[in-house]
Amino acid sequence: MSYPIEIIRHSLAHVMAAAIKKLYPDVKFAGGPAIENGFYYDFDTEHRFSEEDFAAIEKEMKSLIKSDGRFEQKIVSLSEAKEIFADQPYKMEWLSEYDANGEKLSVYTFRDFVDLCRGPHVASSKDLPKDGFKIKSVAGAYWKGDSKNKMLQRIYVDAFESKEALDEFLKMQEEAAARDNRKLGRDMDLFHFEPEYAPGAVFWHDKGYKIYRKLIEYIRMRQEKAGYQEISTPSVMDRCLWERSGHWAKYGAHNYSGKTQDGKVFCVKPMSCPGGMLVFGQGIKSYKDLPLYLAEFGKVNRYEAAGSLAGLMRVREFTQDDAHIFCTEEQLETEVVKILRFIKDIYGKFGFDKISMKLATRPLSEFRIGSDEVWDKAEGALKNALDKNGIEYEIAENDAAFYGPKIDNYLKDSMGRVWQCGTVQLDMNLPERFDLSYIGEDGEKHRPIMLHRAMLGSIERFMGILLESTGGNLPLWLSPEPVVVVPVSEKYRDYAEYVVAQLKNAGVNSRGDWRDEKVNYKVRELSLSKTPIIAVVGEKEMADKSVTLRRLGVEKQEVISLSEFVEQMKSAIKMPE
Repeated sequence: MSYPIEIIRHSLAHVMAAAIKKLYPDVKFAGGPAIENGFYYDFDTEHRFSEEDFAAIEKEMKSLIKSDGRFEQKIVSLSEAKEIFADQPYKMEWLSEYDANGEKLSVYTFRDFVDLCRGPHVASSKDLPKDGFKIKSVAGAYWKGDSKNKMLQRIYVDAFESKEALDEFLKMQEEAAARDNRKLGRDMDLFHFEPEYAPGAVFWHDKGYKIYRKLIEYIRMRQEKAGYQEISTPSVMDRCLWERSGHWAKYGAHNYSGKTQDGKVFCVKPMSCPGGMLVFGQGIKSYKDLPLYLAEFGKVNRYEAAGSLAGLMRVREFTQDDAHIFCTEEQLETEVVKILRFIKDIYGKFGFDKISMKLATRPLSEFRIGSDEVWDKAEGALKNALDKNGIEYEIAENDAAFYGPKIDNYLKDSMGRVWQCGTVQLDMNLPERFDLSYIGEDGEKHRPIMLHRAMLGSIERFMGILLESTGGNLPLWLSPEPVVVVPVSEKYRDYAEYVVAQLKNAGVNSRGDWRDEKVNYKVRELSLSKTPIIAVVGEKEMADKSVTLRRLGVEKQEVISLSEFVEQMKSAIKMPE
């Protein structure tokens, strides 16, 4: 019988716990669920787990699987459960807090291991893949996630339905490690971090900053053609703005703020919404002005726990390609669909053509603002826009922003990983809180509807995704240094400088490599730094007014006339329309 992967992973977690109990009899068990790509389990034991223990644990797990042990469920009362787990303090603590209210508890037994568990599990260990799992790592984890509690040892395991599936995943992980944006940032001399002085903030080097600027320039060009107005709002504003919007109640702990000598509390901007609404509020707006598109490349700062920082993927300071679209209720559906198509087209220009969407509904949160009537209307409007236009989507229950429902866009990269980037968020609440209005055709004041929109999301994060998906082999139009010219010896430097000059005159960023090194060494170093095109020139090239090209990722060399090469590059570096 075949089982869903979640049941396989859940059952393997019990097998690992049984193996560890046999190897380390003093162990106390906390718990561990199935997670994406595997499972984990938390343990309390005097033994300090390390990589040296992994092989022994895996061996014992395989032995238990081979032994054909049964997973047996028993329904017990609260008092019976306390008898069973009398020597397990973490289970007892959970039971002491459990309000059974007459409800029975489910207990599963596998060999000598017993756990509180709803299940389900496989019937027998023979239904589990004995070669489909691999212990990944061990880390510290506070009991119940509270730093006031004891630190436990959490063992992570990658687990799949077969050895083939596991091997494919591990191969992808190796590829992902080789493509890690932090490694590429070093290899390509793009950026670095200073955890001691500015944790979670990027120090851009020249080439990295060129990519960063080109991403912004491209979105700016596309937005201007689509009728957006670009604004810029202050980086430091009074905290009362975020109290008024509701952001402070939900995200206040993640904001940087401080009191000035006049007693006011100011915030370093954590999001651009209040600023955009203050710009809209200047002057009288008419229905003829709508829809009004206000875009901002706002640099924002949010405190993230040090342990969660991860290169460009999670930082404390980043730039959002944020926009706020103000429209009437009649314009809403058209604007939502227009934005979704805009986002999809932008992703396609970067090579991401596998896009999916999720409609996120109201959160179950004390911080949620607005009445159920407003939420019903907002969710219905987004759903209608998707349904009437035949756009496929899934529902993400309770995952909306605190002020309104949203449609999140997910892209799949070259390694099959899925990333949430662009978003459209419908907001009927913040325009009310900031008392925004426009004069309608009837001459009366009306409340606009606002759409929060981001296409790339965080410029830094999108750049990290793009670097990893391409392995650093960026599109030529986005490359900070598309061509490096390498003379085979000093004799041909004059011609190499001429080639560089011709490229620069055509608007192609290039340079010559004048290092006193052999050609093969230079080519190897430039290839490692992901230089897209290396143009080698020597006696023959100088005589023929040509270049010999080595393109990144292509083994075969190409000889081409200099004039043709320059024309090719002029076309290749143009931003896509």
